[in-house]
Amino acid sequence: MQHQGPAREKDKREKERSELRDLVGKNLHVLSQIEGVDLDMYRETVLPRVLEQVVNCKDEIAQYYLMDCIIQVFPDEYHLQTLEILLDAFPQLQPSVDIKTVLSRLMERLSNYAASSAEVLPEFLQVEAFAKLNNAIGKVIEAQVDMPVFGAVTLYSLLTFILHVHPERLDYADQVLGACVKKLSSEGRIEDSKATKQIVALLSAPLEKYNDIVTVLKLSNYPRMMEYLDNETNKVMATVIIQSIMKNNTQVSTADKVESLFELIKGLIKDLDGTLHDEIDEDDFKEEQNSVARLIQMLHNEDPEEMFKVICTVRKHILTGGPKRLPFTIPPLVFSSLKLVRQLQGQDENPFGEESTTPKKIFQHLNQTIETLYGVPSPELALRLYLQCAEAANDCDLEPVAYEFFTQAYILYEEEISDSRAQVTAIHLIIGTLQRMHVFGVENRDTLTHKATGYSAKLLKKPDQCRAVYACSHLFWVDDQDNMKDGERVLLCLKRALKNSKCCSTNVKCSTR
Repeated sequence: MQHQGPAREKDKREKERSELRDLVGKNLHVLSQIEGVDLDMYRETVLPRVLEQVVNCKDEIAQYYLMDCIIQVFPDEYHLQTLEILLDAFPQLQPSVDIKTVLSRLMERLSNYAASSAEVLPEFLQVEAFAKLNNAIGKVIEAQVDMPVFGAVTLYSLLTFILHVHPERLDYADQVLGACVKKLSSEGRIEDSKATKQIVALLSAPLEKYNDIVTVLKLSNYPRMMEYLDNETNKVMATVIIQSIMKNNTQVSTADKVESLFELIKGLIKDLDGTLHDEIDEDDFKEEQNSVARLIQMLHNEDPEEMFKVICTVRKHILTGGPKRLPFTIPPLVFSSLKLVRQLQGQDENPFGEESTTPKKIFQHLNQTIETLYGVPSPELALRLYLQCAEAANDCDLEPVAYEFFTQAYILYEEEISDSRAQVTAIHLIIGTLQRMHVFGVENRDTLTHKATGYSAKLLKKPDQCRAVYACSHLFWVDDQDNMKDGERVLLCLKRALKNSKCCSTNVKCSTR
């Protein structure tokens, strides 16, 4: 079929080639329909004779077409029962034959055959289809030393066959991934985009089949496969994994599983080698980090001890993310920790010993976590988180802890927040949180209230001073605590607010004139 001749006769040769192909294809089809050609005759006579012709013709175009014809025209049952005979022919074909496509079609047909009825699955086990296909792929790759990496990876679509025929055999799936990793390791850096897409397809197949990342994490060679993706594709695959978890509401509930998961999605957690921030689209970056934040919120375990281990594991990973990622990933970690605090609320001493998880221990951990935002810098966010922690400590009746968080918030306000608008927002947050606190004694509350009033009186603009000082007046009159009702200071705040409001009114009249 590939006979070379004068260029002027190219069209004529193509026509003859097409006619010959149709003739051979029709003859094979007729052969498959003859009544006397049952499985025994096909196995003993027909297939060996046809394969002999295919191998001996030494013509790459003819070999590809004939092998494809055999797979297409004869029944799936015949292919399954003669699998070894058929596969033995593949390594004998010419090196330039597109074996990956033919083998992929064979595996696709067998996969569909297996999916058609549960009754045929015992046949696959009986003939050891996986072992034979796996062995044949190894021989083909060994025989065709010049096969491009894309072709070799395509052959490992055997994984799809396994997921259809033996979904319960994770060891088979892992074995296929391991063989693919071995081939990729011999190639060095993978720069072929088609090979990269095929690797992504292989990695996506178990996710689509099991809909459960916990099951996929049992495949030891899965993370090793991801190592061969370039940085950008690694992030894409990590996003696919997170989307799968979200879609299926998968519970990743133990520290070791979280460790494995965050190793898989490390392309989103930290900068991989060679990645520059200048090359990253801001909108894409925000979407990626928001997906990581949503993932952190999904991690949960009813056992406080294990949940605290999960939080520590997440913290270890996200702190490697650098200043640009921390404002996205620290808040969900803080709120996940506060959820655990609420679960343990009212627990003074843990009956399981000093090493067990207590609210005090979690708050200490939270303090250290929020401090990491100082280097970002993101003082407004840190201040908000400190106030959230103070409110949680209030609900747990931990006065010293709540006071410490307020102290940290005040230090941030004094030293790091200089923008006037940010100061206004921060002081109203402080006042609002302090107003909800009931855990403080007279001395601590008095100290914090006076500080807040002083900050309010020093705001840049008179209208802002007026509103903030007026809000502070409520801090001196707590309805449910008799010892927290100081009428003189309430009146003092109201007078100061009134004075500021008159100044504002005078300024407006002056500007109108």
